[in-house]
Amino acid sequence: MQLKFCSLLVVAFGVISSHCAWPDAPLVASGRWIHNSKGANVTYAGVNWPGAADVMIPEGLQYASIEKIVSEIKSLGMNAIRLTFAIEMIDDIKDNGGDVRLSAAFNKALGTTNGPVVYNKVLQNNPQFSASTTRVQVYDAIAAECFKQQIYVHLDNHMSKGEWCCSTTDGNAWFGDTYFDVAKWKRGLEFMVTRGATWGNLVSIGMRNELRAPEDNATLNSNSYNWPTWYTNMVAAAKIINAANPDILIFFSGLNFDTTLSPVVAGTGSGITFKKSDFTFSNKIVLELHNYQNSATSCSSMQSSLQSSGFSTLTAAAANQYPMLLTEWGHDWSNSDYLGVYASCLHSYLPAQHVGWTIWVLAGSYYIRSGTQDYEETWGLYNHNWTAWRNAAAIDNLKLMVQATLA
Repeated sequence: MQLKFCSLLVVAFGVISSHCAWPDAPLVASGRWIHNSKGANVTYAGVNWPGAADVMIPEGLQYASIEKIVSEIKSLGMNAIRLTFAIEMIDDIKDNGGDVRLSAAFNKALGTTNGPVVYNKVLQNNPQFSASTTRVQVYDAIAAECFKQQIYVHLDNHMSKGEWCCSTTDGNAWFGDTYFDVAKWKRGLEFMVTRGATWGNLVSIGMRNELRAPEDNATLNSNSYNWPTWYTNMVAAAKIINAANPDILIFFSGLNFDTTLSPVVAGTGSGITFKKSDFTFSNKIVLELHNYQNSATSCSSMQSSLQSSGFSTLTAAAANQYPMLLTEWGHDWSNSDYLGVYASCLHSYLPAQHVGWTIWVLAGSYYIRSGTQDYEETWGLYNHNWTAWRNAAAIDNLKLMVQATLA
């Protein structure tokens, strides 16, 4: 609606305000760069806002309003959020009589004693919600506030079953795993990008978070955990996404918890051939990797590891040159880890390479994680009750990285 209104203003007055122009979509991939509709480079500098765990509602709303959280993300200079979701939310909509209301979601995940307490706090902080508000409507509300404050939304399918991610034995690891129904996964992606098309600031989606060996299923692991299976499923899903919403970028993640995409960059190897010419939407493909080399003792070795894992796609010599984003990296914020080799290396290396990123994680606590309610997250930018940043000095340092990335 906002974009249509802006178009009418252009017709009526022949001018475009800066607010109407943003987000200058659709974004496209051009070589190693992401460009907006004006041809300018776009680099993501953002944060992960998790919403794929047991409640299947983005975290923190019992402590703060959506407006406050988005405003504070904006205060860091960031321009993007990676907003995670679970396929189970869409399965409920499609198969189980409609989306779940917030009260029911909290009761199911937290129990009928604690659930109503947390639910009522969410309503107090976010009075735009009511007894009829559903989980997916929370995603709508976050996207709307991000649009208002000019922050890109990047959706990420984090899990199939709504719970804490990730392990090789959680049943969500690989195509066909216990909870990873491939047909429902594709349907869920299609649903979210179709709904997101109305937001105005959904610019991209990650098809699946941290694909990994399904070690709880020996047969699936030995017969299916390979690049040809990855290629078959990821390409099919990308085609569905592009047909449903041809405007958005589609992020391809790799194997081994998304720490390698080398066969994709090389174009051949490990049983697959991956070529730009195979895609009618090659200008919508972006690669993503994760990196948690927190014990690194050498920046040069980290850089070498990233290059061999997929960052070589940024070079002209790559068989397949695509934009690359580091959609997860992070560290403990309760100490001085931000001054260590790992964080310091990424703080300098990513801006120097003009590589976009989203840090893990915004949340100072979770509604519930692995059975523990109100779980403390020391890797969170926020403190436990989302009232302030956990580490002011580390935040100041992060702001400098944001500035360097977006310079």
